[in-house]
Amino acid sequence: IVGSSEHNNIQDEIFENYIHVAPDDAFLLGAPLLPGPSIDAALQKKHDDLKKAIERLSYIDAHDALLLLKNSLHLPKLLYTLRTSVCHGNKILNDIDNLTQEGVSNILNLTFSDTQRLQASLPVRDGGLGIRSVASLASSAFLASAASTEDTQFRILVATHATIDPLRESTLVGWKSMTEAILEPLGSDALVQKNWDKAAIDHSKSVLLAACTNDRERSRILASQAVHSGDWLNALPITSCGLRLTNDVIRAAVGFRLGCRLCEPHLCRCGSMVDAFGMHSLSCNKSAASGRQVRHHQLNDIVWRSLARANVHAKKEPLGLARTDGKRPDGVTLTPWKAGKCLLWDATTPDTLAASHVDKTSKQAGAAAEQAANLKVEKYRELSENYIFTPIAVETLGPINDDGMNFLNELGRRISQLTLDKRETAFLFQRISIAVQRGNAASFAGCFEEIVPTWDAD
Repeated sequence: IVGSSEHNNIQDEIFENYIHVAPDDAFLLGAPLLPGPSIDAALQKKHDDLKKAIERLSYIDAHDALLLLKNSLHLPKLLYTLRTSVCHGNKILNDIDNLTQEGVSNILNLTFSDTQRLQASLPVRDGGLGIRSVASLASSAFLASAASTEDTQFRILVATHATIDPLRESTLVGWKSMTEAILEPLGSDALVQKNWDKAAIDHSKSVLLAACTNDRERSRILASQAVHSGDWLNALPITSCGLRLTNDVIRAAVGFRLGCRLCEPHLCRCGSMVDAFGMHSLSCNKSAASGRQVRHHQLNDIVWRSLARANVHAKKEPLGLARTDGKRPDGVTLTPWKAGKCLLWDATTPDTLAASHVDKTSKQAGAAAEQAANLKVEKYRELSENYIFTPIAVETLGPINDDGMNFLNELGRRISQLTLDKRETAFLFQRISIAVQRGNAASFAGCFEEIVPTWDAD
């Protein structure tokens, strides 16, 4: 029986075997009913379970651990409680966020600043790692749930004339304060948690851009928010499909995405200074063999293999299709692609943060990819009369040129028609994103002096 203390003294024989519970301690279907000890106890248990899980994640590979934490052990375990109970403002949520960030730091062997933690808490599509902050999500989750049950609440409470939910109103005040939003979602929009969450995400993104102190940081933030730049974070670590990233690769990938310190400042093999963020390695001439060529060859191979899966015969670096300078495109289809013409493609991976690009990429995400694509179009203009030429430019931090993206979307669609799997396009972009991250990590490793092991004579 849920009731106040005076009601708990009922002597009726009907209630003698019932357990008397105070409202503040009451649960219904596993959800605390009111703010108070019950919510604190529920959240503390979630915190303790998460702490135990994070300790165990240290025994497995970083890619697996990050995926499990993001998709299973963190927010999914808390979302039901956030939607059914008033958790906004509870200090235990901050403890859970701090515990999660420490766990991510240990898994990846990286140190995060406050702004990097903020970026990591954003969804992948908005430039983060998808490790959401439960403290910032609590109000959005509850308000969407309250809106979806508002009609039912009104029907139940209309007899008592209680048409205003004080818990919802207090949560709404907290949501407006946190997001600095003027208008709240109304009507059918209010039923969707994503619409409430969007205001918090937009506010966080504006904070990140305002915190940028130079063009390079702004370029990195904009590139991380570009379409498909974070697809590697959505890929399942399946070794047989070539999608598993080693600990060193995923550390470098997250470090470049969030702008973390990756190393001590040192001299590169080319003689230039490498700062603590390792960005020089992505465009260093000495890294061409170790990283830049890896990115290019893997990207070209993925396109060629994907064409084969779409039943389109193709050939790499075809003889007889050279430019006036003797250079050949990366590949050509042997059967017409569209309008009776065969397709030529040429891939390139410009560096988002290169000195020659940063002025443009700090203003528009993907500017380096578009510039590189335009140069490819100009170089192969003489072959475009008889062929459909498509440049595929994928920047080191992920953005893809528009023509290249359109081609990859069409290629994924054609594969889906044969396999009947609508996810083929997503899988294609994930493979490309994984290849770029591997090339970036190889470039980073290439900026250090080669380690030559020495052995004692005895």
